[in-house]
Amino acid sequence: MNAFITDDFLLQSEFAKTLYHDYAKKLPIIDYHNHLSPKQIADNTSFENITQVWLYGDHYKWRAMRAYGINEKYITGNASDKDKFLKWAEVVPYTLRNPLYHWTHLELQRYFGVQELLTPENAEAIFNSTEKILQQTTHSTCGLLAQQHVESLCTTDDPADDLSHHKRIADSDKKVRVFPTFRPDKAYAIENTKAYMAYLQNLETAVGFSIDSYDDLLSALENRIDYFDAHGCRLSDHGLEQLHFFSDKIYNVSKLFKSVKSGATLSTEQVQFFRAETMLALGKFYHKKGWTQQLHLGPIRNNNKRLLKKLGPDTGFDSIGDFSQAVGLSGFLNALDSTDQLAKTIVYNLNPADNEVFATMVGNFNDGNIKGKVQFGAAWWFLDQKDGMEKQLNTLSSQGLLSCFIGMLTDSRSFLSFPRHEYFRRILCNLIAADVVNGELPKDEKWLGKIVSDICYHNAKNYFEFNTK
Repeated sequence: MNAFITDDFLLQSEFAKTLYHDYAKKLPIIDYHNHLSPKQIADNTSFENITQVWLYGDHYKWRAMRAYGINEKYITGNASDKDKFLKWAEVVPYTLRNPLYHWTHLELQRYFGVQELLTPENAEAIFNSTEKILQQTTHSTCGLLAQQHVESLCTTDDPADDLSHHKRIADSDKKVRVFPTFRPDKAYAIENTKAYMAYLQNLETAVGFSIDSYDDLLSALENRIDYFDAHGCRLSDHGLEQLHFFSDKIYNVSKLFKSVKSGATLSTEQVQFFRAETMLALGKFYHKKGWTQQLHLGPIRNNNKRLLKKLGPDTGFDSIGDFSQAVGLSGFLNALDSTDQLAKTIVYNLNPADNEVFATMVGNFNDGNIKGKVQFGAAWWFLDQKDGMEKQLNTLSSQGLLSCFIGMLTDSRSFLSFPRHEYFRRILCNLIAADVVNGELPKDEKWLGKIVSDICYHNAKNYFEFNTK
């Protein structure tokens, strides 16, 4: 039996139990950053088996399987879905103390009522029983979202996307609200000339005009921002190793664009300058629209070149980087703030050594006009686990206002990932309750309950204003 995931899992005091069960547990979910497929939501897709909904695209599990010595055939290869699941079941008992151990059993319990620990001995029976459950309407994509009371979610979408699936969802009677997020990383990825030229063709098709100059590029991006805004978009997102900022205009960005269009390869510094200038232009567009910009900073991607060539990107070969973050982030935020064009901003850190850097940096640009205008974002990616969440919450508490925090997100490609919100809520309640038990906070249930409810739901609802346009 799964004796450790009880109703009071992670709740180590009576006050923690009260905060969670009475103030956090039943709140709806606003998942403002994920990588779910809008097409699968629009189609209300049903999955044939648990491997399809659980293991496809999950590089967290893939990394664990490789570490345990599972052959790639059973990870991203051509093995059957059932055999892939059975191999995952072999690994699960050995993931103890990794967040996968908690997530695996939370998800099996919440979506399928499986009370047992997943082992090689019961794996086939669980595969067969969940296969039947997944054919029910309660376990289609919309059914899975409804089970976890997902009120709103934001997908991650390229500027060239036509957003047809979002329109289908908006025009339907689906209860969940699905909004696009503007992710223009490819629009300034000029380090690979051939790939960039191919992307520009896609963007030209989307906007209906040629992109022959840098001004054309900015016009195209603003055109797509208008288009996304008309389809409910309220957020942008950027995935970067680090932000670069140049106080002097050491290059002419229009000339750099023309060089790329002519097939030239730019230097590293030129690429950084082009990206920095484009980020500033985009930031001003976002402010004009009243959007929130998200900055995901710190990963070093595609480390294993041999397996990148074999399997492609986003297959489990990224890690935490140790890039210098403070100077570029300060310059970027300050440049926009100096002309009063700094949009609401969420900054996510991937290197825990930089937690205090990020938490103190965002405090420099909260100007009193918007509650929590610049946010130190939730523990992200490799930090999305108990220790990482606690460190992020503690750093935010000591350097800013935890009470203004907009809470958790899944950042996931899996429709079974929403118990991560429950995981976060339990950790949050336990952390605050521990201060009460230690005599560091007053035992004021209603007030602390309100703070918990705000962090888990109300702050995000008010911050993003999905209903105001």
